[in-house]
Amino acid sequence: MQEKSKRGIKTIGCAAVAVVFGGGGLFILSLFAMLFGVSLYLQYAVGVCIVAVLAAGVARVAVGPSKTARRRIAAAVAVVWLAAAGYAGFGWYQAQIPGVSERNLLLHEYQPFANQSKAVTLDESSSLRFTPEQRLRLDGATALYPVYAGFVQAVYPEGEYPIYDDSEEWYAQVTCSNTVNAYERLIEGKTDMIFVAEPSEAQLALAAQMGYQLHLTPIGREAFVFFVNSKNPVSGLSIEQIQGIYTGEITNWKQVGGKNWKIRPFQRAENSGSQTALQKLMAGLPLLTPEKEERVSAMDGIIHQVANYRNYKNAIGFSFRYYATEMVTSDEIRLLSLNGVAPTKETIRDGSYPIASAFYAVTASPIGEPAPQESNADMQAFLQWILSPQGQSIVEKTGYVPL
Repeated sequence: MQEKSKRGIKTIGCAAVAVVFGGGGLFILSLFAMLFGVSLYLQYAVGVCIVAVLAAGVARVAVGPSKTARRRIAAAVAVVWLAAAGYAGFGWYQAQIPGVSERNLLLHEYQPFANQSKAVTLDESSSLRFTPEQRLRLDGATALYPVYAGFVQAVYPEGEYPIYDDSEEWYAQVTCSNTVNAYERLIEGKTDMIFVAEPSEAQLALAAQMGYQLHLTPIGREAFVFFVNSKNPVSGLSIEQIQGIYTGEITNWKQVGGKNWKIRPFQRAENSGSQTALQKLMAGLPLLTPEKEERVSAMDGIIHQVANYRNYKNAIGFSFRYYATEMVTSDEIRLLSLNGVAPTKETIRDGSYPIASAFYAVTASPIGEPAPQESNADMQAFLQWILSPQGQSIVEKTGYVPL
């Protein structure tokens, strides 16, 4: 009886130690994952192994000297470890499948005036030159950063224009915070002009809620495109078929002339430029719930976000043509024709590609007041220059279609 009592006390003590060390170990592992980008698959697998070992220790104390019980505990731990290894291996396999993210662009490669910058230059002196005091604060979509980096390189005084600085907000004078953040920063008065696709209904509502109106100046044209794995035999779809895929009515590639593969349709984050374009294309039809994936955020720990496109053989994704062809130079994806028309500069220019649209320089003003470019001579001059032959040549040389 006394022996059982001692064993019970030992078991409770071991369990308490296991909880403390197990919890601490998992916390340290999560912190390590956040700081160094460790795969969540590996993080979970190691976490399960830690818990299994600690639980085995508690169990061994509880069962006492029984060799049979201890062998069973060891076998159970081995099974758990093998399963965890398989799970981590699956995560590694997933990571090897090429993906497409609209933040994959190495933005610093286009930084204005930087050594070997990819931002395009004019073949002649710019007709507009700003002094340091005239410079506007600029922001925009990832896919448009190369365009306005070219504008800056032509018009702004030579100097350093890092995308991020050491300020409290990290955003610099010429930055690229992406479409969602750029609209928010413009409405909040943290930047003067942004370069983006047209706003979503939510972004228009946010502006109105904050007492602001948006002013859109078209500066170029671009195509909204869909792409698939290059091994997918489907080379084109109709608008109606795209709508069917993204409402869930069409679920297999066989239904649209492909192989007997279940369709895996990817989407983008809400209020991003490409997701807004998809919603416009859907014309009010209900969208499927997008795939989600777990990610590690330094601020929020483990969070769920809309999954970036992963190039599975049965996947379909979307973006803008320039991003998909210039920024992501991959022969592992293929752009689809829509309604029998391929997305090219020529079909965008002549209007035959069915979902080509403008992209904009956007400013904001309090509701009822004129656009800031009407009272700000520098902003007006900058917009007029962007629409001039010199500004439009930068649009074209970058890879977009000028007006």
